[in-house]
Amino acid sequence: MTTRMIVLNGGSSSGKSGIARCLQAVLPDPWLTFGVDTLIEAMPTSMQESDAGIEIAPDGEVIVGPGFRTLESAWIEGVAAMARAGAGVIVDEVFLGGAESQRRWQQALGGLGVLWVGVRCESAVAAAREIARGDRITGMAAAQADMVHQGVFYDLEVDTTRSESLECARIIADRVK
Repeated sequence: MTTRMIVLNGGSSSGKSGIARCLQAVLPDPWLTFGVDTLIEAMPTSMQESDAGIEIAPDGEVIVGPGFRTLESAWIEGVAAMARAGAGVIVDEVFLGGAESQRRWQQALGGLGVLWVGVRCESAVAAAREIARGDRITGMAAAQADMVHQGVFYDLEVDTTRSESLECARIIADRVK
């Protein structure tokens, strides 16, 4: 089956976005890239200020409410529709719910060729990147480094602790059918 979707799952500051950009450069055809940050940025500000939406606690914990889940479901279906329409799609995700988060995507992506990729990064390295970025709450990267992989099935895993985004992208691109 032809790969129409690449789902990159990893914690905050693990290197997913860099890998996604490099994939766009090394894959032979044009691919679209969407991330959970795209979804959050598209939501009204009120969704970031209520229990129904998404909250980021002072320690970096991410709490999502029912309103967020409703919009997330519609977004996932929309991304899947783009792949069904013929676009190659790279998704930059953070499976806060581990296997349950993957299950939501699997339901929407049924029948599509999907390459599931775990993007790992040692907690201390991700935490240092988080500080250097300056746009994340301290503690988020360390909290998510292992949690997002719990119970998740992958076709391939890459580790950005000591590998550059381009090297990881080439490994992934070699697996795209």
